[in-house]
Amino acid sequence: MLIPRQKVPDLNLPTLSHGTFDLANDGSERGTVICFYRGLHCPICANYLTELEKRTSEFAERGVKTIAISSDGEDRTREMAEKINATDLRFAYDLSLSKAREWGLYISTSRGKTSIGIEEPALFAEPGLFMITPDQSLYYGSVQTMPFVRPHFSELVGALDFAIANDYPARGEYTGEV
Repeated sequence: MLIPRQKVPDLNLPTLSHGTFDLANDGSERGTVICFYRGLHCPICANYLTELEKRTSEFAERGVKTIAISSDGEDRTREMAEKINATDLRFAYDLSLSKAREWGLYISTSRGKTSIGIEEPALFAEPGLFMITPDQSLYYGSVQTMPFVRPHFSELVGALDFAIANDYPARGEYTGEV
């Protein structure tokens, strides 16, 4: 389990057009929003990433970079980026399932073709959304067992405004006895 205010696992992945993504050296003023998505086969992911693409400039205005990551290979990732007409959102690919587990993501097995006629991979990671600080510690995290009911990016932008204005710390950091 990832703990707020503690270092998250390293992430080094190839991207479609931004070289290698290295979380430890992402170089943002306030952090990075990492959106782990299921893959090209997921129509809900396409809608969700379309919204993130639209909000990427709002995150950038607040000193936050964005990236979408899946276990899909380069070709399927490129198809997803083209499908949502991505221009600002970075896409990384080839996330190993062992790395997905380090991040606390759930792993699912294929159920064949999805409603849009695309075959699911044999195994793939379910969604997760994280805000990571420049020192690579967890600020915000949400993981899901299903593709449904995801956090809204507009709310995350608003929460960032509040956190910045009030120097609001990450919460949920207590790990002692209860």
